[in-house]
Amino acid sequence: MAVRASVRAVLHADRTSALSLVRSDDEPPLTIPRDPAREAARRELSKRMYHENDPSWFQRALNAFWDWVDKLFNTASAATPGGALGLVVVIVAVLTVLGALWWRLGTPRREPVSSAALFDDRPRSAAEHRAAAEAHAAQGHWSQAVQERMRAIVRSLEERALLDARPGRTADEAAAEAGRTLPSQADRLRAAARDFDDVTYGGRTATEQSYHRLAELDRDLERTKPQLASSSPSTAQSAVHDTRQGAAE
Repeated sequence: MAVRASVRAVLHADRTSALSLVRSDDEPPLTIPRDPAREAARRELSKRMYHENDPSWFQRALNAFWDWVDKLFNTASAATPGGALGLVVVIVAVLTVLGALWWRLGTPRREPVSSAALFDDRPRSAAEHRAAAEAHAAQGHWSQAVQERMRAIVRSLEERALLDARPGRTADEAAAEAGRTLPSQADRLRAAARDFDDVTYGGRTATEQSYHRLAELDRDLERTKPQLASSSPSTAQSAVHDTRQGAAE
């Protein structure tokens, strides 16, 4: 309203000034052409004093958003039987169905990754895991190759009776238990377990170097003799003999 009043005031002032320019000898009055008058009005209205109460950019954006929502609601109301009331009924029905599904199914839950077992339900030998690892490595599937090689390492230790065959064992548990029997390889076993966890549960991608580290560890463990606690050398030798005999069986 203030802007319109200002426009009228400017145009009135221009018209008054034009009509007042009358010569004393009764010559026709001087008039300002339409385009210069319009330009004068535009310059006048561009002054800051006329825009002090204009809405901010945020308010203009908010108004535009609500205008869009209003148009959308009106369009949906026109297309829905029953108009606005019918649209409200449809929205309430959809929300009711979603609430019932949420109540029935519950909040999605994720299993903790720390409790995942190293092996699946189908037992395989260390040789089978090694063959699977080599097949994945030949195709450049390093993540799967790392997983299978770690399983081959743990299964080999179980076959040598250096680890008990316990279902549900994790890679970290296997590395900690094997590190007590093979202390010289304890650090490498823990690093191998971390590589397995990073690939299997951490979402990381294995590299060729990480696979070769596990393959080298697997070969070195085959040549590493276990260190068993004993009170005398003869007892330790007997324990090693029993271990080898149990593995052979």
